[in-house]
Amino acid sequence: MPGCTVAVMRRWLPLTAICVGTFMLLVDVTIVNVALPDIARDLDTSFTQLQWVVDVYALALAALVLGAGSLADLYGRRRLYLIGLVVFALSSLACGLAPDAGWLIAARGVQGIGGAIMFATTIALINTSYEGRDRGTAFGIWGAVLGAAAALGPILGGALTELDWRWIFYVNLPVTVLAVGMTLVAVREARQPGAPRPDVPGIALFSLGAGAAVFGLVRAAADGWAGSWGPVVAGLVVLAAWVLVELRRPAPMLDVRLFAGRSFSGIMLAAFVLNGAAFALLVYTSLWLQSIGGLSPLQAGCVFIPLSVVSFVVAAGGGRYLQTQPPRFVLGGGLLLIGAGCLLMTSVDADSTWRTLVAGLAVLGAGVGVANPTLASAALAAVPRERSGMASGAVNTARQLGFAVGVSVLGTVFATGASGALRDAGTPDPSGVASALSAGQAPGILAGADPQARAGLADALGSGYAAGLDGVILAAGLAGVIGGLLVLLLVRAAPPGAPAEPSRPAEAAAAAAH
Repeated sequence: MPGCTVAVMRRWLPLTAICVGTFMLLVDVTIVNVALPDIARDLDTSFTQLQWVVDVYALALAALVLGAGSLADLYGRRRLYLIGLVVFALSSLACGLAPDAGWLIAARGVQGIGGAIMFATTIALINTSYEGRDRGTAFGIWGAVLGAAAALGPILGGALTELDWRWIFYVNLPVTVLAVGMTLVAVREARQPGAPRPDVPGIALFSLGAGAAVFGLVRAAADGWAGSWGPVVAGLVVLAAWVLVELRRPAPMLDVRLFAGRSFSGIMLAAFVLNGAAFALLVYTSLWLQSIGGLSPLQAGCVFIPLSVVSFVVAAGGGRYLQTQPPRFVLGGGLLLIGAGCLLMTSVDADSTWRTLVAGLAVLGAGVGVANPTLASAALAAVPRERSGMASGAVNTARQLGFAVGVSVLGTVFATGASGALRDAGTPDPSGVASALSAGQAPGILAGADPQARAGLADALGSGYAAGLDGVILAAGLAGVIGGLLVLLLVRAAPPGAPAEPSRPAEAAAAAAH
């Protein structure tokens, strides 16, 4: 019996090493949410800087995960995974030591690069580490880890921020040491024979275009659209150039012809909207709970327990059944649940407390639990077999890009709603106050006010933040509902296990080279 137990542990040690790294890098997408007020107070950040602390990590993940996958095919997936772990650890240390906002943003960007390298190798490492039924079990566990990581981030962030916000980054160091040790012991090297050189022009153009567009959206949230159109338009032009370049390359980072298929386009839309609607709003919700509601970071993190628990239970309990259902109904239904959950929370006003959010967060969690586990398998079923690695990378790219765009777009929605309410209340410089509110600076504004005016100012700040947050939640809800309806229209009814359409011979040869 002991020998059997040791054999079982040894068999699943590679998966454990991969899941430890995956969990860590995905937790860091949302772990900073509840720490934002403390970061803002400690580093004296602006609204724009806080947005970039969150966005630059997701943007680096989105921009580089496909390119990192081609590097892993060429130079070895285990080697790249280890490099990603080391980069992630060193940048996490730099984040924890950050003396100012600029340093923190730069370190978060490097952290995203390490995360992209790790994330790009995980599916291939699992694929080469397991076979048959074990491979299916491994991917099921890995999918549950994906959902749990995003949902548990705010709770873990709240607990660590009670010590100091810097611990949300320092905690990555011992976890990385554990993951590196297990990887060296248990994971074997694998590479793709005859893998092509990385698509450097494609990687550079996509990163530049996406970065410029998100920069413009973040700037619009803080300063208005007057001076923000330039970066957005420039980013879209660069992305258009990227499409033209990818169409002409024999081994592109992403074969954009895949988007000619309605199902593939609908699945990418689902991945984009899921993270943009379900998780981007948590940034503004967490700030409201602490700076207006007076909750501690841990208490604010615990408010999201309904989202975390329900999403995990639904994904773990119903994942196998959902995998047998047509993806159009699973993904579309999941997004509609996300939209409904958000709309249940749109009654936020100046007198609301955290209890206003509970029911909506639970429904939102159910939507995440329904849709999240099916995304990867649906994408694989929608493309030719030789494009499966590209499809899984595209799903990860769409997820993180949706989060980055969601945070920036919802920032504009918040600023518009909050400044309008503050203007109606007669607050001087409503736009500036709205920007300070979204940076978690409500306590500082009250502390610096005339004592006799604090009560009226507190009411105005509460009403202003509630108006901004209500707009954010409504926008996320509408995105979920509209996205769900579009997915129902676009995605074919074939279940994920159905064979994908065969590619044309010329495309198959190019894909095999990739």
